[in-house]
Amino acid sequence: MAPLRKPAITNVTSLLPLELINFFVFGAMAIFSAFFQLYLQEAGMNKLEIGLLLAFGPLVSLAANPFWKYCNDRQQNTKFVLLLMMSGLVLIAYLIYRVETYQMLYLAMLLFFFFQTPLLSQSNTLTLCYTEHAGRKFESFRTWGSIGWAFIAVLTGASLDAAGPISMIVLFTAILLLAIISTLLLPPLHKAPDTPWLNYWEFTRSMHNKYFMSFVFLCMLVAVPNSMNALFMPFFVTDLGGSKLYVGLAVFISTIFEVGVLILLRRYMKRKITHLMVCLFLVSLVLSLRWLLMTEVTTPVEIVGIQALHTVTLGGFFYVGIQLTNLFLPRPYRSSGQAVFTLMLGGVSGLIAGIFGGWLYQYFGAITMYKISMMMTLAGSLGFGIMGYRLYRHGYTPVIFRKE
Repeated sequence: MAPLRKPAITNVTSLLPLELINFFVFGAMAIFSAFFQLYLQEAGMNKLEIGLLLAFGPLVSLAANPFWKYCNDRQQNTKFVLLLMMSGLVLIAYLIYRVETYQMLYLAMLLFFFFQTPLLSQSNTLTLCYTEHAGRKFESFRTWGSIGWAFIAVLTGASLDAAGPISMIVLFTAILLLAIISTLLLPPLHKAPDTPWLNYWEFTRSMHNKYFMSFVFLCMLVAVPNSMNALFMPFFVTDLGGSKLYVGLAVFISTIFEVGVLILLRRYMKRKITHLMVCLFLVSLVLSLRWLLMTEVTTPVEIVGIQALHTVTLGGFFYVGIQLTNLFLPRPYRSSGQAVFTLMLGGVSGLIAGIFGGWLYQYFGAITMYKISMMMTLAGSLGFGIMGYRLYRHGYTPVIFRKE
């Protein structure tokens, strides 16, 4: 008797809601990442206070990500979990707008981060669930996320200039409601992808790999300035007299060509450790140039233009970093290695950027912040160059530790 096959989703139009989910979810996150700090500033907080508040996000994510993954594994229904997260964000966004004290704001933000920080990874999980059954590529749906991020950022900037801070909350809520409706329109599919829990032994073994951990440390030197720019670039635009629309345009320019760069890297980049190290060295040099240019700007238009480099630098940096993680570690440790890489660059770097970047901007200004960013990135680039040269001279073979 022939084995039963999983039912395939053959109707292309049935997956249109999945494209809309990516568009709206990523668009909602663009509103938060690019404009919420400006909302807090208009509420009376200074740069250091805002940086400290936003630094809570990476901390909360350490508990939020395992919790929502556990819910997903128990329910075996990613669609339901995503609906629960988005519904929670809609309610908390209203609460944030209504709070009247800093104590209540901090409490509301802790709840907000609990629902928000795992949202993109859960939407990616949902997309993977459906693409597995439809026989379509994940990237074709993820492209809609980048488009949503870019265009909704411009829309939000224009709305904020026209209607003030209230329009940000209204847009954020409306776009999440559209994402919820799109999710409800998806055809039923209950099976969650097989993503087993991390093995503690494998996690610690990956951290004992000196080459890998040296590589992660160098990546941190480059990632922290990236995170500082993401958090505080909107302040720099407005401090130079730019409107919220300029902030939206800067986000648009930095995002719209991101997918094209990733496609080119996948197609033409050789997956050889020395080639990838050279690429990371060059990308870091371009990042250093980017921060140097930011120290010389005098108008918001110049910031918008410099943001075009973001498409190459950030896309290249994270894509190459993920590929190198797989090469530095043997196959049994790769999932744990990716967890370490994501934790350090997505969590710890955001925490440092919020506190350190907020302190620098508040007391020394944006120019000093970008000068220090340039020096940190140059140090990381030099480290990648030295490390790549050693790997070229001596070669590298991943080591598998045996359990005692």
